[in-house]
Amino acid sequence: MPTSLRRRARHFLALATDSLPARAYLGLVALGVAVLLIAPDSPYAMAPTVLTAPLSFLPVVLPFGAGTAEGGAAGVTAAVLYGCWLLLCALVNAAAFGALARRPGPAPSARPVLRTLLTAAVDNWPARAYVAVVAAALGTFLYAVLLSPDPGFAGIWPILAAAPLSFVALAVSAPAEYSLPWLGTLVFTAGVVLAGLVNAVLIGRLAHRAGNPPSRG
Repeated sequence: MPTSLRRRARHFLALATDSLPARAYLGLVALGVAVLLIAPDSPYAMAPTVLTAPLSFLPVVLPFGAGTAEGGAAGVTAAVLYGCWLLLCALVNAAAFGALARRPGPAPSARPVLRTLLTAAVDNWPARAYVAVVAAALGTFLYAVLLSPDPGFAGIWPILAAAPLSFVALAVSAPAEYSLPWLGTLVFTAGVVLAGLVNAVLIGRLAHRAGNPPSRG
């Protein structure tokens, strides 16, 4: 492995492990995995997948993941692949928390901090690509709800794209959906936008930090 690649890998692992937010997040994921192993039929068994979202939901459109095969060698292979994928997702999310915890310097006021965070959601290609995915998922949902005679399960795409906070948006919008469907749609849309923005900020911060490993000297 080239020296620069090794240095970037070490820097990535440092981001994922050397700050309190990152370590606390990894501990929470480990707790979720323990629940999964102890009570696989419990509703809380989904905790590792939810906690490592949104990347953990990518296997929904890929030919591997939990439940791909029932048993035998294929089942073991699928389980191992999915376990490795969850570990990678956990490390990426932990590194994002670590990157967010590392501030370049003291800010004079809250406004520059907020501006810096929001800028991270649009000034790099990983964050822009993610924002495009969320926008496409949300656009599909709005088209299905507002223009299609049968929206079906179109809401699943923005939920998966903007997870895990999109689940909060879903829970908040549910009461309004029963009384005023248009209000439920509005609340859900706003919640998905905020959830996607939070994820984009984390992705942007990680892209900045991972792309600029500390130099030796």
